Amino acid sequence: MAQGLYLRPLAGLPANGQLATGDRRLPIAGRSDLQFAAGVLVERDGAAVNRRLMGAVELAASADADVQALLQRVCGPREPVAGLALDRPLLMGIVNVTPDSFSDGGRFLATDAAIQHALQLEAEGADILDIGGESTRPGADAVDLDEECRRVLPVIRALVKRSRARLSIDTRKAEVMRRAALEGVQVINDVAGLGHDAKAMQSAAATDLPVVLMHARGEPRTMQVNPVYADVVLDVYDWLQARVEACERAGISRNRLIVDPGIGFGKTLAHNLSLLGSLGVLHGLGCAVLLGASRKSFIARLTGAGADERLPGSIAAALIGAAQGVQILRVHDVAATRQALAVWQGTFSG
Repeated sequence: MAQGLYLRPLAGLPANGQLATGDRRLPIAGRSDLQFAAGVLVERDGAAVNRRLMGAVELAASADADVQALLQRVCGPREPVAGLALDRPLLMGIVNVTPDSFSDGGRFLATDAAIQHALQLEAEGADILDIGGESTRPGADAVDLDEECRRVLPVIRALVKRSRARLSIDTRKAEVMRRAALEGVQVINDVAGLGHDAKAMQSAAATDLPVVLMHARGEPRTMQVNPVYADVVLDVYDWLQARVEACERAGISRNRLIVDPGIGFGKTLAHNLSLLGSLGVLHGLGCAVLLGASRKSFIARLTGAGADERLPGSIAAALIGAAQGVQILRVHDVAATRQALAVWQGTFSG
């Protein structure tokens, strides 16, 4: 067996997509509306990487048990997240209760402002509201436990009563996870993949909530200092796979886990673009996939746009993710992204 085996579905097709007679399509993560007719099978053994283009017919007929197990993870249906079916891309609206987030610069630090912003995102179509009290942008300083709780818990308490969207807590701290769960959040989103706080894995397991595991290299203050990978797509996959397996050993089942490649977290522009172009490979982990590319600095490096001018690039990234079967899109601009998705999805019935 190779050290690593990966499959990247190619050419995501709507169910009505036309194929040559005799060709076969396979579902992406159990989706009846999004399928693939070919994929790139990747084998890595040390520094040696072999890529092979294979049609769906050939993949399905493979006698290799490892290929079949991988294919089942890629194609198999995903469990709902907090009661939300994953048969279409869900929108996770960002609620930064911080003074220093790169995208909004403290506009929603006050509790009332954060609550109103969250309700506005829900009205625009957010399925999930992701509430965070610590900025983890490149160069950000850490926030202590009491301050983080002071920022987020009142917002959560209010939204539990006033919002019908699912609530997510964006935190690296075990105690914040625990307190937020007691207040009624339904998802945990950890940019450190439950690795920053030694008690985070145990705390997340005890809540019985879905957990987002994001890949990041290093701490926010230093993560952008010369990040290096042998192969960024495969290295991120391997890291996430190890975290998924660690979670399973801790009692967090795979169907509770959501993986996030961590765009912008310890990655160069080239790394981010490689990951965006190969998101489909993450379906091989057998988990739902989340993409958070909204307003991130890679858009500025491509276009020169300021943080408040990156909507077109953010929508492009969201559609790139949707076309590869990403189940959750974490975005600042919910209404605009929802409209773009509606047009994209409308082509499936044409």
